[in-house]
Amino acid sequence: MTKYNSRAWASHLFDVEGSMVREIFRRVAACVLGAAIVVLISVVSPETIRYFAIPVTAHSLIGTALGLLLVFRTNSSYDRFWEGRKQWGAINNECRNLARQANIWLASDPKLMREVIRWTIAFPYATMQRLWSLPGLGVRLNDVSPADVAQVEASKHLPLAISRLLTQRLFTACQQGLIDSRQLVAFDQNLTLLVDYCGACERIHSTPMPFAYAVHLRRVLIVYCMTLPLAFVKDFGWATIPATLLTSYILFGVEEIGVEIEDPFERTVNDLPIQSYCQGIDVILSEICDESPDVALRLPFENHNS
Repeated sequence: MTKYNSRAWASHLFDVEGSMVREIFRRVAACVLGAAIVVLISVVSPETIRYFAIPVTAHSLIGTALGLLLVFRTNSSYDRFWEGRKQWGAINNECRNLARQANIWLASDPKLMREVIRWTIAFPYATMQRLWSLPGLGVRLNDVSPADVAQVEASKHLPLAISRLLTQRLFTACQQGLIDSRQLVAFDQNLTLLVDYCGACERIHSTPMPFAYAVHLRRVLIVYCMTLPLAFVKDFGWATIPATLLTSYILFGVEEIGVEIEDPFERTVNDLPIQSYCQGIDVILSEICDESPDVALRLPFENHNS
């Protein structure tokens, strides 16, 4: 995610990275080229343009309907973006709660306590790896068995495998008398919520906007922008070209913003920085058990920002 100063208006006028300019350039250029052709025809053969001209009123009515479609598109996309952020905030909180409980209730067995906290640290990394379709845990863990790591990494769903392993460890601790049944229930509630939040992220990631809505909106948008010169040329003349440029830039840009934030778990500059969230959880939870953070040993990733 791009960090920016919301009050720095002047600098934003020239920002290109993350502003959707590259993504919509070809579409806008096609509309501008069409506008230039229409203007040239109007100069060479005014009668031809009069025959194909579109009344401004009719175009304005279509524009009103198109605006409503775009508003719904961007609102729906932002709801998904914000929902994704809330789910990761919830993962953060539940990891803290789980580590807090382990630190106190499992203090009589420091090795088990550290193991539980380390696997809790691994959970958000594993969720990130699953959302990014990458193999492995994405983090190198201290205080855990290499055999357990291999077993988890061999599973098809790493976050679920981690929750199962933690459930088994905590159930064994209850059988050994390290914790009672009420504490086990409290641990299980935390783990259940973590799995629920992971599932919510997967739901957002794997469910795009309805195909029919996306296709219809884009068809209307393309037809509207490509026919703008036919509505403008009679009144604007050569000014049809910049008018088409500005209008198509605005409309295509709004639609592309909706596409960009529809799935907040990709790896572009406008998506959620979930790797930073994982690192933050790592640092905080490692402090709880007075150990160096695993983030220092995190396996490197390429920068996939675009």
